[in-house]
Amino acid sequence: MAPNKELAQRFPQDFLFGVATAAYQIEGAANEDGRKPSIWDAFSKMPGRVFQQHSGDVACDHYHRWESDIDLIQSLGVDAYRFSIAWPRILPDGRGQVNEKGLDFYDRLIDAMVERDLKVYPTLYHWDLPLMLAGDGGWTARSTAEAFADYTDIVVRRLGDRIDALATINEPWCICHLSHLYGIHAPGEKSTEAFAAVVHTLNLAHGLGVQAARAVRSDLPMGIVINAHSVYPASETPEDRETAERAFEFNNGIFFSPLFQGTYHPDILSAFGDSMDIRDGDLEIISQPLDWWGLNYYTPLRIAHDPDAADYPQARTIAPEQGPDLTDIGWEVYEKGLSDLMKDLYARYRLPDCYITENGACYNDGPVNGVVDDQRRIDYLEKHFGAIADAREAGVPVKGYFLWSLMDNFEWAEGYRMRFGIVHVDYDTQVRTLKNSALWYRDLLDAHKAGD
Repeated sequence: MAPNKELAQRFPQDFLFGVATAAYQIEGAANEDGRKPSIWDAFSKMPGRVFQQHSGDVACDHYHRWESDIDLIQSLGVDAYRFSIAWPRILPDGRGQVNEKGLDFYDRLIDAMVERDLKVYPTLYHWDLPLMLAGDGGWTARSTAEAFADYTDIVVRRLGDRIDALATINEPWCICHLSHLYGIHAPGEKSTEAFAAVVHTLNLAHGLGVQAARAVRSDLPMGIVINAHSVYPASETPEDRETAERAFEFNNGIFFSPLFQGTYHPDILSAFGDSMDIRDGDLEIISQPLDWWGLNYYTPLRIAHDPDAADYPQARTIAPEQGPDLTDIGWEVYEKGLSDLMKDLYARYRLPDCYITENGACYNDGPVNGVVDDQRRIDYLEKHFGAIADAREAGVPVKGYFLWSLMDNFEWAEGYRMRFGIVHVDYDTQVRTLKNSALWYRDLLDAHKAGD
């Protein structure tokens, strides 16, 4: 189980190591201290949407156990903690009246981090849109982008003096594709028109959020977290290669091009532009320079041409075959996808410094005599650290890594049956147990700090 010292030494001393969580997945206390429902509170109560109608009502009860959880994070020896702020705690109706008790909670949390020398890396939006905003159209409505800017202003005024770096939005692909096109995540839409509208509203919300944050604190390092897809053609035929390129634009370029080039690809505009409501000045707002960006990576995407598909990108996803190289959620383990993706993105776009803001694996090992032997997760992490080091040595400016996840939690549509944590959570007792992967990570960081 001991980590490879050579692996630890492939990272410079100023490389940042952390862990990551998200508000709705861990906090619980869904109806306490002024918080009102989010779209996920509503979605999870609908039959057939979430596994066994699990919800984040209690989750890991982090809202009440935050102090011991921060102690737990400190005990791992990490440098930083990435978490998200719950919009419905701060502005229960999405706009208007500020809920001071919600801000108080994050005040206490951040103060505790600062006291323990943990760097503070919040994300403003990790999918928990206040339900009241859904009545105005949710992310299909430009008014939601404006509401997000107001929310950003409130958060940065109260908490910005202790934030080391701020992300606007987590994983726009999940909010656009998974939630409004495929219907798998809240609000469960299956609409090309809704998807197209959300893409532009979300990009605009990011830009307006960056402007709002910098208007309050001009020196606050601003970024966004994108779950870019490592796209591979299923074969080397011209049809599959061309389809893979279209799939890249559809899954990645639809965000990277407006954010970092101030344009949408002509194919995107041709396929979706009529529903995007792009107005004069929008792309200038969206594309202002960022200080950093975050990459979330778990598994590659393998694509074949689908001549029967009517809609762009005329692609078919190839499901991985069953075998030892799949995690318990069915995702292919392919660490080269991470290094290939980073090198490809930096070849295509002018990007600022990067942090791996999520990376990890779902393995559902439980405690046996008080020990959780999740060797498969250790193997996964070791491979992916090697891929990150490879990318760094190829010139990609990766400055840090946040492991997903600190602890087992509410895994969205999968409920509580899928476990990504390096800390096991007994949901009946809320007892936390460090898995062997947590001990491995702690030892890796010790070896890194030793530096020799």
